[in-house]
Amino acid sequence: MSKVPDLVKRALVGRALRSAQQHEQLLPKRIALPVFASDALSSVAYAPQEILITLGIAGLAAYRFTPWVAAAVVVVLITVVASYRQNVRAYTSGGGDFEVATRNLGDGWGVLVASALLVDYVLTVAVSISSAVANLGAFVQAVAEHRVLAAILLVLVLTVLNLRGLRESGTAFAVPTYLFMVAIFAMLLWGFGRILLGADLHAETARYEVRGEDAGIGGFALAFLLMRAFASGCAALTGVESISNGVPAFRKPKGRNAATTLLMLGLIAMTMFAGVTALAHITDARFADPTHGTTLVDPATGRDVSEQDPVIAQVAHAVFSDAPVMFGFVTLMTALILVMAANTAYNGFPVLGSVLAQNRYLPRQLHTRGDRLAFSNGIIILATAAGLLIYAYGADVSRLIQLYIVGVFVSFTVSQTGMVRHWNRLLAAETDPAERRRMRRSRAINAFGLVMTGTVLVVVLVTKFTHGAYVVCVAMPVLYLLMKSIRRHYDRVAAELVPSGEDVALPARNHAIVLVSKIHKPTLRALAYARATRPSTLEAVTVAVDAREAQRLREEWDAADLPVPLKILDSPYREITRPVLAYVRNVRRKSPRDVVTVFIPEYVVGRWWEHLLHNQSALRLKGRLLFVPGVMVTSVPWQLRSSERLKGRPEPVAPGSSRRPPHASSKPEGARPGGGIVSDRD
Repeated sequence: MSKVPDLVKRALVGRALRSAQQHEQLLPKRIALPVFASDALSSVAYAPQEILITLGIAGLAAYRFTPWVAAAVVVVLITVVASYRQNVRAYTSGGGDFEVATRNLGDGWGVLVASALLVDYVLTVAVSISSAVANLGAFVQAVAEHRVLAAILLVLVLTVLNLRGLRESGTAFAVPTYLFMVAIFAMLLWGFGRILLGADLHAETARYEVRGEDAGIGGFALAFLLMRAFASGCAALTGVESISNGVPAFRKPKGRNAATTLLMLGLIAMTMFAGVTALAHITDARFADPTHGTTLVDPATGRDVSEQDPVIAQVAHAVFSDAPVMFGFVTLMTALILVMAANTAYNGFPVLGSVLAQNRYLPRQLHTRGDRLAFSNGIIILATAAGLLIYAYGADVSRLIQLYIVGVFVSFTVSQTGMVRHWNRLLAAETDPAERRRMRRSRAINAFGLVMTGTVLVVVLVTKFTHGAYVVCVAMPVLYLLMKSIRRHYDRVAAELVPSGEDVALPARNHAIVLVSKIHKPTLRALAYARATRPSTLEAVTVAVDAREAQRLREEWDAADLPVPLKILDSPYREITRPVLAYVRNVRRKSPRDVVTVFIPEYVVGRWWEHLLHNQSALRLKGRLLFVPGVMVTSVPWQLRSSERLKGRPEPVAPGSSRRPPHASSKPEGARPGGGIVSDRD
């Protein structure tokens, strides 16, 4: 009841915004790019490294395949970006892959994609934040010693920033993301410039040997390893789908702006990934992870030197060997972008949750906006799930990464399938030759993307299942069944609430019952209000828990000459609820076509602890009476003096608890003649 929680909320979240201000929270392209691109761009920090780790299983000789594996990843990236540019133009509601799958393949496939994306968004936050903490821990020992706490604190910071609204969080994340772009492009330009001028650049690990547990393999085993390296490198594609789920956050024209932003994202991500991988190959950067069966050995001493800097740091050190300040700038921005990458999920998860709630696959509270016009409930759920995952896995990146990219490639594959069917449907109705050629070209792109992403999905599942991917394979079906169950519930309730001819029939009579315990002001107000409703019959009812108190009440009632008869119910076991329920049911049994209205006097208090001292019997009675058909329960409030302290105080509202999204139409949805409003959302 204190104002302190409200003051804390305002300090963290900011002042509440009107629905009319929603357009002010929409993102221009210059802000949308860093908001939605940070996840995809941050993959530069680990995607090339994952390729080297996997190839290292076959020994140093397998490193010669690095350019070819990277080229295959770039081809898939180009294909996916080209396909998703068509998605965002055709489907602008924010449903993304969910909408594509639902419209073209059916509801079941749409729910499957949604479950995959929801899991992937949670993992994006967990992996990105844990990786950021690991990088920061290399510079700050205290962070390394308390990495779980540090990771959870970073999740809380991101949550607060996003609860303040898209525009404010977008502005906060734009500067670090752009600085990361500047750092990487400066490294690429300086590095390739030095190479063209004849400089001989070598990474600090270039003189070490990579020893793998399957060194010297060939044939099918080598082909499978290359596919596994390709799948690992495809981590560079994570985050591309986020723009398709965040189209509503763009300014108008939403589809065109989202497509332009996606093109810029694809070009930047492709250039960064290809450039860093190329420099790593040219400078002979090497990386090993003993948990994956590879080790790095100093040939001069035979010593294991597997503890080395990340590949991107090795490349930066080689390129900026004469500019240590720039080396520090690159490493700092890399650590920071990993934190920013989690923000992509904070923009995608709540919007997707809102779309699913609108389609009745998730609770409708996820479709409401909070004080700052953000989908606050979705943001809080994402933060909670990611925090629990970080805590459960101890913020260990090597364990969390095994769960990653499964969900996103499920959505990629299903989305590509849906888009192929989308073009098939349009081609069947199109007669213009030029349009048909354009559609066939688009279908070929999507079909190629389907083959590529489907292959990656199979390889990922086969190679990572026993290393932790099975958790995602369990979580997705659980989410799928949960969402289908929620939809069935909403459908069942909607069918149950369809009006029939009998629903408009008036009850024959209204029997009013006022529950009383003694004669005081709340009782007299309840009696007066009940009489004002003009019921067919009216009586006061009390329960004789104590015989002497019941007799005293009878005498006071008669002495007050109240115009309402008093009925005393016996209670040999000193209960209150059961005798009242039995009496009400008996009245209903005698007159099934009648309605019974029970008036219950209640105290309105101003302090939280007063709730524990008052209204307990009334709460129990109301809870039980609500389950009796044909019975209406009416609370008659009496404001105690302590409630006056709350007068004039703004009513505190939980994020999105009672708000509904604004509608373009000025006429209320479901308006009925006579001024009543009935909405299927309620």
